[in-house]
Amino acid sequence: MIKIGIVGGTGYTGVELLRLLAAHPQADVVMITSRSEAGMSVADLYPNLRGHYSLAFTEPAEQELAACDLVFFATPHGVAMRMVPGLIAAGTRVVDLSADFRIKDLDVWSKWYGMPHESPEWAARAVYGLPEVERDAIRTAQLVANPGCYPTAIQLGFLPLLEQGLVDATRLIADAKSGASGAGRQASVGMLHGEIGESFKAYGASGHRHLPEIRQGLSAASGTAAGLTFVPHLLPMIRGIEATLYAELKDVSRFDELQALYEARYAQEPFVDVLPFGSHPETRSVRGGNMCRIALHRQEESNVVIVSSVIDNLVKGAAGQAIQNMNIMFGLDEALGLDQPALLP
Repeated sequence: MIKIGIVGGTGYTGVELLRLLAAHPQADVVMITSRSEAGMSVADLYPNLRGHYSLAFTEPAEQELAACDLVFFATPHGVAMRMVPGLIAAGTRVVDLSADFRIKDLDVWSKWYGMPHESPEWAARAVYGLPEVERDAIRTAQLVANPGCYPTAIQLGFLPLLEQGLVDATRLIADAKSGASGAGRQASVGMLHGEIGESFKAYGASGHRHLPEIRQGLSAASGTAAGLTFVPHLLPMIRGIEATLYAELKDVSRFDELQALYEARYAQEPFVDVLPFGSHPETRSVRGGNMCRIALHRQEESNVVIVSSVIDNLVKGAAGQAIQNMNIMFGLDEALGLDQPALLP
């Protein structure tokens, strides 16, 4: 059994980790921390977990966390970077679901997150936890930086095109939409049902924190500096991301190859499903599951490839991908604890 600690267990990502780990046959959650809810029973805060956990939230004591085999950080940015070096020195492996170790250029990180990075050594050594790209490095990693939700949906949608050099990497567009849980559980007037219900809006159109992370991954895939226009939107639903992606094909005569290219690229990936050409993947088809579903489109004789990519932002976009990374790190079946179908209706 893998002895697991979770730092920051009261948010949506933390409870999603608990929900998924409760059904994982090799996971033993021994500690879950929260400064604000210390002493409260997990089942009292999250009644869906009654009968699955007898734990109570505790203060984040590094000595106790260091006794775990693996620690998940489901914390705001700035927390993990202060605690990770000590845990790794004690032999504990870490999957960080915050943004602390995703971006390699720390000047860029500091610009977007408004503070200096306190662990530059581990920022350089962290492995980016997108299994479809970094699986071999994840196996031996001490620290995995779990990707963000938008970056997961967008990178998986663009990767086959960029890896084969088929599109202009300087002219990429990602028009993405997320449910309200992507903003976290903290109280905010802008996230009240009366504010977001029966409404739809773009946000962060002048720049969003996920933009440098996405550009970093797309640039690595293409071998050149990627140019990306990324605009996120807020939908009046709880879970799910749909990313509609646009790229200009260099050679239009190769359009007919793209469906086979995507199917071949993801044929061995347990959590990427390439749908028939012209399909419209729905967020409800991935709700509660760790799957990314992708479909390709073309309008008339256009040279623009249109890719639709959907994920559950709390699962493949956060907790599920973190557990997928844990499985890889500990030599387990990658789908262990994650192979349940999505929830319908």
